[in-house]
Amino acid sequence: MVGIGGSLRTNSQSEWALRVALAGAEELGAKTTVISGDDLVLPFYDPAVPERSAAAHRLVENLRDADGVVLVSPGYHGTISGLVKNALDYVEDLREDERPYLDGRAVGCVATAQGWQAAVTTLTSLRSIVHALRGWPTPLGSAINSAEVRFDGAGECSSDSVATTLRTIGRQVAEFTLGR
Repeated sequence: MVGIGGSLRTNSQSEWALRVALAGAEELGAKTTVISGDDLVLPFYDPAVPERSAAAHRLVENLRDADGVVLVSPGYHGTISGLVKNALDYVEDLREDERPYLDGRAVGCVATAQGWQAAVTTLTSLRSIVHALRGWPTPLGSAINSAEVRFDGAGECSSDSVATTLRTIGRQVAEFTLGR
């Protein structure tokens, strides 16, 4: 399972949310890989350029091998961040694979933002993108209002119910992936 998300800020709320969700998957035995922060600094996706940077190649290969995905994006102006959107554009490189795009993969979606409106619209955007990429959004997603819920420097969530929701999202991806 691969987790993609976060921002360039160290200890960002979205990266901590990603790590908590992946911990839920690991509880069920899933092997996880995190692509976050500087890993998301990729050249703008251009389908006409066949050569990929090392980071872009790593992203595409991790997605190709993944049976499940967790996506977490901060809400920027009511939608996903440019870093996450550009990373998702690289899924196009899977178009001719036996499993094209995110076909047959469960995808957990989480959005963090400084307010409910941006958190909810960002979550909706993520779920729509997953559908367009032939993925299956998990039944449970999470919109986190960072003005009310915080992660500390060690990744501890100030809300037990939000932490439980995030772990549940990771477990749902793992359950689908592991056939449970």
